[in-house]
Amino acid sequence: MRRWIVLVLGLCLAACGQGGSPGVQAALPDTIGVTSSAFAEGAPIPRRFTCAGQDTAPPLAWSGVPRDATQLALVVDDPDAPGGTYVHWVLFRLDPGLSGLDQGRLPPGARQARNSAGEAGYTGPCPPGGPAHHYRFTLYALSQQLDLSDGARLDAALEAIGQAAIAQGRLTGVFAR
Repeated sequence: MRRWIVLVLGLCLAACGQGGSPGVQAALPDTIGVTSSAFAEGAPIPRRFTCAGQDTAPPLAWSGVPRDATQLALVVDDPDAPGGTYVHWVLFRLDPGLSGLDQGRLPPGARQARNSAGEAGYTGPCPPGGPAHHYRFTLYALSQQLDLSDGARLDAALEAIGQAAIAQGRLTGVFAR
């Protein structure tokens, strides 16, 4: 019975857009603060960071990474996508001592997994017409180094992040075309 309740709760959280990315645990401590100098929590993402602009990753900053983190990973996704959650970017092997990312730049040693488009890199917000979609920039603190290569499969990367994640933080922006 308990398994059934956990399963139903997980499905409800995913359906409401409150869960994590596919394959990543939803019940992690939310102790990392994530911000951007380009947009505030819940605010529109500037065009230059979307498919309607230069399609470059926005600058991000964070704080509150647990001391026992050995690596960080970033997952950018759209839970409002018509076919289910669409993953725009998976960045991993980020040094836990980093306090953010510069606009459109990868830090030394960082690797990227394939996204839902099958590309290893950032693919900015690009919803179909209609209401604004929510874009979640979720930073995960990991307990171990991921044994993944650059261009790793999306499902493998999300599963590895989910297994190693010990804390998270999120910034959500919106965009409509």
